[in-house]
Amino acid sequence: MALSKIACNRLQKELLEWQRNPPTGFKHKVTDNLQRWIIEVIGAPGTLYANDTYQLQVDFPEHYPMESPQVIFLPPAPMHPHIYSNGHICLDILYDSWSPAMTVSSICISILSMLSSSPEKQRPTDNDRYVKNCKNGRSPKETRWWFHDDKV
Repeated sequence: MALSKIACNRLQKELLEWQRNPPTGFKHKVTDNLQRWIIEVIGAPGTLYANDTYQLQVDFPEHYPMESPQVIFLPPAPMHPHIYSNGHICLDILYDSWSPAMTVSSICISILSMLSSSPEKQRPTDNDRYVKNCKNGRSPKETRWWFHDDKV
Protein backbone atom coordinates (compact mmCIF):
# COMPACT_ATOMS: atom_id res chain seq x y z
CA MET A 1 0.00 0.00 0.00
CA ALA A 2 1.53 3.32 -1.03
CA LEU A 3 1.64 6.26 1.35
CA SER A 4 -0.90 9.02 0.86
CA LYS A 5 0.35 12.47 -0.07
CA ILE A 6 -0.32 13.66 3.50
CA ALA A 7 1.72 10.76 4.91
CA CYS A 8 4.61 11.45 2.52
CA ASN A 9 4.74 15.13 3.38
CA ARG A 10 4.52 14.45 7.08
CA LEU A 11 7.29 11.82 6.98
CA GLN A 12 9.60 14.04 4.97
CA LYS A 13 9.09 16.74 7.58
CA GLU A 14 9.77 14.29 10.42
CA LEU A 15 12.88 13.01 8.68
CA LEU A 16 14.28 16.54 8.28
CA GLU A 17 13.49 17.33 11.90
CA TRP A 18 15.17 14.06 12.97
CA GLN A 19 18.31 14.89 10.96
CA ARG A 20 18.47 18.32 12.60
CA ASN A 21 17.64 17.12 16.08
CA PRO A 22 17.76 13.33 16.57
CA PRO A 23 16.42 11.97 19.88
CA THR A 24 19.25 10.98 22.25
CA GLY A 25 20.15 7.31 21.96
CA PHE A 26 18.79 6.76 18.43
CA LYS A 27 20.22 6.59 14.91
CA HIS A 28 18.09 6.43 11.80
CA LYS A 29 19.62 4.09 9.23
CA VAL A 30 19.25 5.94 5.99
CA THR A 31 17.47 4.08 3.19
CA ASP A 32 15.43 5.35 0.27
CA ASN A 33 12.31 3.73 1.69
CA LEU A 34 10.20 6.41 3.34
CA GLN A 35 7.59 3.85 4.32
CA ARG A 36 9.90 1.70 6.48
CA TRP A 37 12.44 3.20 8.86
CA ILE A 38 15.11 1.16 10.61
CA ILE A 39 16.24 2.85 13.80
CA GLU A 40 19.13 1.89 16.01
CA VAL A 41 18.39 2.11 19.73
CA ILE A 42 21.21 2.45 22.24
CA GLY A 43 20.38 1.59 25.87
CA ALA A 44 20.57 4.59 28.20
CA PRO A 45 23.56 4.93 30.57
CA GLY A 46 22.89 3.79 34.12
CA THR A 47 20.09 1.38 33.12
CA LEU A 48 20.02 -2.41 32.67
CA TYR A 49 20.30 -1.82 28.92
CA ALA A 50 23.28 0.58 29.04
CA ASN A 51 25.25 0.35 25.77
CA ASP A 52 23.07 -2.48 24.43
CA THR A 53 22.13 -1.88 20.80
CA TYR A 54 18.82 -2.91 19.25
CA GLN A 55 17.01 -2.14 16.03
CA LEU A 56 13.47 -0.92 15.64
CA GLN A 57 11.56 -1.35 12.40
CA VAL A 58 8.88 1.27 11.85
CA ASP A 59 6.36 0.65 9.07
CA PHE A 60 4.05 3.52 8.16
CA PRO A 61 0.48 2.89 7.02
CA GLU A 62 -1.06 4.63 4.04
CA HIS A 63 -2.91 7.09 6.28
CA TYR A 64 -0.15 8.01 8.71
CA PRO A 65 -0.38 10.01 11.01
CA MET A 66 -4.14 9.38 11.36
CA GLU A 67 -3.17 5.72 11.80
CA SER A 68 -0.33 4.60 14.03
CA PRO A 69 2.80 3.08 12.51
CA GLN A 70 3.66 -0.55 13.21
CA VAL A 71 6.75 -0.62 15.44
CA ILE A 72 8.65 -3.81 16.26
CA PHE A 73 12.12 -4.76 17.42
CA LEU A 74 14.16 -6.72 14.87
CA PRO A 75 15.75 -9.85 16.38
CA PRO A 76 17.26 -10.15 18.87
CA ALA A 77 14.64 -8.13 20.77
CA PRO A 78 15.57 -6.80 24.21
CA MET A 79 14.59 -8.92 27.23
CA HIS A 80 11.85 -6.80 28.80
CA PRO A 81 8.50 -7.52 30.50
CA HIS A 82 6.65 -5.65 27.70
CA ILE A 83 8.64 -6.85 24.69
CA TYR A 84 7.95 -10.25 23.17
CA SER A 85 10.71 -12.41 21.70
CA ASN A 86 9.20 -11.86 18.23
CA GLY A 87 9.83 -8.11 18.64
CA HIS A 88 6.23 -7.05 19.37
CA ILE A 89 5.98 -4.24 21.91
CA CYS A 90 3.17 -3.83 24.41
CA LEU A 91 3.00 -0.03 24.64
CA ASP A 92 -0.33 1.80 24.57
CA ILE A 93 0.75 4.72 22.35
CA LEU A 94 1.44 2.28 19.52
CA TYR A 95 -2.20 1.16 19.56
CA ASP A 96 -5.17 2.55 21.52
CA SER A 97 -3.50 5.73 22.77
CA TRP A 98 -1.96 6.78 19.45
CA SER A 99 -2.49 10.40 18.48
CA PRO A 100 -1.62 12.06 15.14
CA ALA A 101 0.35 14.65 17.12
CA MET A 102 2.92 11.97 17.98
CA THR A 103 6.03 11.49 15.88
CA VAL A 104 8.65 8.82 15.34
CA SER A 105 10.85 10.74 17.78
CA SER A 106 8.20 10.72 20.49
CA ILE A 107 7.62 6.97 19.98
CA CYS A 108 11.37 6.34 20.29
CA ILE A 109 11.59 8.37 23.48
CA SER A 110 8.66 6.43 24.97
CA ILE A 111 10.25 3.09 24.06
CA LEU A 112 13.60 4.11 25.54
CA SER A 113 11.93 5.29 28.72
CA MET A 114 10.03 1.99 28.94
CA LEU A 115 13.34 0.12 28.57
CA SER A 116 15.11 2.36 31.05
CA SER A 117 12.54 1.92 33.80
CA SER A 118 12.63 -1.89 33.79
CA PRO A 119 13.97 -3.42 37.04
CA GLU A 120 14.88 -6.72 35.35
CA LYS A 121 15.58 -8.22 31.97
CA GLN A 122 12.86 -10.79 31.43
CA ARG A 123 10.24 -11.75 28.87
CA PRO A 124 6.50 -11.18 29.40
CA THR A 125 4.93 -14.09 31.33
CA ASP A 126 2.77 -15.07 28.34
CA ASN A 127 5.63 -14.76 25.82
CA ASP A 128 5.62 -18.32 24.47
CA ARG A 129 1.87 -18.51 24.03
CA TYR A 130 1.70 -15.09 22.39
CA VAL A 131 4.57 -15.74 20.00
CA LYS A 132 3.07 -19.09 18.99
CA ASN A 133 -0.23 -17.34 18.20
CA CYS A 134 1.60 -14.82 15.99
CA LYS A 135 3.23 -17.50 13.84
CA ASN A 136 2.03 -16.39 10.42
CA GLY A 137 3.56 -12.96 10.50
CA ARG A 138 0.60 -11.38 12.25
CA SER A 139 0.95 -7.66 12.89
CA PRO A 140 1.07 -6.52 16.52
CA LYS A 141 -1.65 -4.04 15.53
CA GLU A 142 -4.04 -7.01 15.21
CA THR A 143 -3.45 -7.97 18.84
CA ARG A 144 -5.99 -6.95 21.46
CA TRP A 145 -3.53 -5.57 23.99
CA TRP A 146 -4.40 -5.31 27.63
CA PHE A 147 -2.47 -2.45 29.25
CA HIS A 148 -2.42 -3.18 32.94
CA ASP A 149 1.08 -2.55 34.17
CA ASP A 150 2.00 1.10 34.68
CA LYS A 151 5.11 0.41 36.74
CA VAL A 152 7.42 -0.54 33.88
